Amino acid sequence: MDAVPALDEPLKKVLGPATAKVMAEHLGLHTVGDLLHHYPRRYEERGQLTHLADLPMDEHVTVVAQVADARLHTFASSRAPRGKGQRLEVTITDGSGRLQLVFFGAGVHKPHKELLPGTRAMFAGKVSVFNRRLQLAHPAYELLRADSEEAVESWAGALIPLYPATAKLESWKIGKAIQTVLPSAQEAADPLPETLREGRGLLPLPEALLKIHRPHTKADVEQARARLKWDEAFVLQVALARRRHADAQLPAVPRRPRPDGILAAFDDRLPFTLTEGQRKVSEEIFADLATDHPMHRLLQGEVGSGKTLVALRAMLAVVDAGGQAAMLAPTEVLAQQHHRSVTEMMGELAEGGMLGGAENATKVVLLTGSMGAAARRQALLDLATGEAGIVIGTHALIEDKVQFHDLGLVVVDEQHRFGVEQRDALRGKGKQPPHLLVMTATPIPRTVAMTVFGDLETSVLDQLPAGRSPIASHVVPAADKPHFLARAWERVREEAGKGHQAYVVCPRIGDEEDGAKAKKRSPEDEAEKRPPLAVLDIAEQLARGPLAGLRVEVLHGRMQPDDKDAVMRGFAAGEADVLVATTVIEVGVNVPNATVMVIMDADRFGVSQLHQLRGRVGRGSAPGLCLLVTEMPEASGARQRLNAVASTLDGFELSRIDLEQRREGDVLGQAQSGTRSSLRMLAVIDDEEVIAEAREEATRIVAADPDLERLPALRTALDALLDEEREQYLEKG
Repeated sequence: MDAVPALDEPLKKVLGPATAKVMAEHLGLHTVGDLLHHYPRRYEERGQLTHLADLPMDEHVTVVAQVADARLHTFASSRAPRGKGQRLEVTITDGSGRLQLVFFGAGVHKPHKELLPGTRAMFAGKVSVFNRRLQLAHPAYELLRADSEEAVESWAGALIPLYPATAKLESWKIGKAIQTVLPSAQEAADPLPETLREGRGLLPLPEALLKIHRPHTKADVEQARARLKWDEAFVLQVALARRRHADAQLPAVPRRPRPDGILAAFDDRLPFTLTEGQRKVSEEIFADLATDHPMHRLLQGEVGSGKTLVALRAMLAVVDAGGQAAMLAPTEVLAQQHHRSVTEMMGELAEGGMLGGAENATKVVLLTGSMGAAARRQALLDLATGEAGIVIGTHALIEDKVQFHDLGLVVVDEQHRFGVEQRDALRGKGKQPPHLLVMTATPIPRTVAMTVFGDLETSVLDQLPAGRSPIASHVVPAADKPHFLARAWERVREEAGKGHQAYVVCPRIGDEEDGAKAKKRSPEDEAEKRPPLAVLDIAEQLARGPLAGLRVEVLHGRMQPDDKDAVMRGFAAGEADVLVATTVIEVGVNVPNATVMVIMDADRFGVSQLHQLRGRVGRGSAPGLCLLVTEMPEASGARQRLNAVASTLDGFELSRIDLEQRREGDVLGQAQSGTRSSLRMLAVIDDEEVIAEAREEATRIVAADPDLERLPALRTALDALLDEEREQYLEKG
């Protein structure tokens, strides 16, 4: 027998350069080991055929079915003017429905000979519609002949594995390639410590690989899946546990607030009492700040739960202890907004070194890319001398020129908008690693927090402060019921009549530069033949039509920063009734007098984004109203998504829905380049128990053996998971 290829053997050597190239480019598979970990998406049973009745449009599908009939037609065409053109139409059936296959030209000869009535085969291709009937044009196919030795060999067992495939490489070709490398599974080193594996009754890895690719029964599949899920969860949690362990070894300066310092003075001037949640989370943060290794904490809170206040109290505690705090915001609009609200909340405590400043005041400076040279020089000087205790800025804070006197705390707002490199660059500006507080208003299900932010301790603010008003949300089906949309504009006028204000959000800006982008449309857009609604168009239509007479302003990301700030300030001061904007208003914008949010083409936004946008209203004492305008038909997935948003204000519930719809992406964050997820088996939402148990086991193992010296196979698995990109991601967290 030939030598079994090693797991790190390049596929080029084993399968030949052509197949290996397609596997590398389209599936990200490079070695024998990669291919063994390319698991079947589902299995077909021999006697049970795929349901042709529910084939999705425009998707590549693999079906197992029987030929019902086959007819060869001749026709005249420009290429074959004498009626010599040939078209083969084959009808296949599976009991649930029928599907037409079409072959043209020279491509008819082979299928005409092979696809005879009664023949069973697997077919793969893209589903399209012709003459109102579903069809596959020129599908690839593989006959399922029980008599041919090769077919018996390759379809051994009762279950036919169907693999995630591409147009260039059908499922059965992947199956055949796996058949070639399957003997190598015996060489797979088992990353799970034996005691753990036996204690949990899990299969050894070689056996699990064999059973996932060549199962004889459904029980084989279940056992293999249970084992392979554990591998993914455990190796990932070990990586995160090692990261937490390494962080715990780093030195940091403990920062404890003085009893009579700026924090105490700030608390005294607060016009309200903290909520129970804010007090509890603040205590967790202060306990972390007082230790001599860096805090790494994730603060998640519903829109409007008062995260900024909690973060500001943490920053003041650090200023009290002689350090500086930096707050990093994703956009200039948000940085300016934070700077405004922090200086307003602090009053004379933010006027350090100024006439009228309080005795223990500090300076709060703003640093953004578009500041004038003089203001920027002054801000940099205040940071370098320690005059400024708090700085709020965009990624301009990360530039080399920015020097801190003694950086003690970094607060990152809206984590998902920052690259890890940026977070790390800012942390590198402290003499010793500063403490880190990451804030997000996008609620993250517990399992995702354990996986994506597994290196951070988590605090949750789930109480809304007193005085917050409920938000009613409704879907407005503009195409089915145009009078609903007319009523929506009436509601905006009614609120304006009461002295309140409204936002209208559109997916696009609508100036000339968008023309090029508009050509690249999603299939859904293609179906509608309409680009997304644009701010500039809608603002003009509203000002002339349903909202004539109201003061309508426009805000979008391509405006000059000063103009954006002027519009936001004007709106906050009540100088406009309606603000037509892109999602630049999504985070952090606080106008308590705004009571209505109309989101145009709401189906083009994600669930979490809609929830964020909705959180901009109902921030004062008057109730909020959010109207989700869509032209999508009632039965569509997009409408169901909007109905879910309208039915609950619970961000955690919505984030679960969002995740289920988007699938996991690559949980290790930066590798979201559209290639496969690093999680092939594990579903972050469904496998909560496995993830939680794996986290416990990983923490225990790393505490006992941080370098995994006694577990070489686990180290190898870690190296495979953490290729360089991901290694850096975790390193930089």
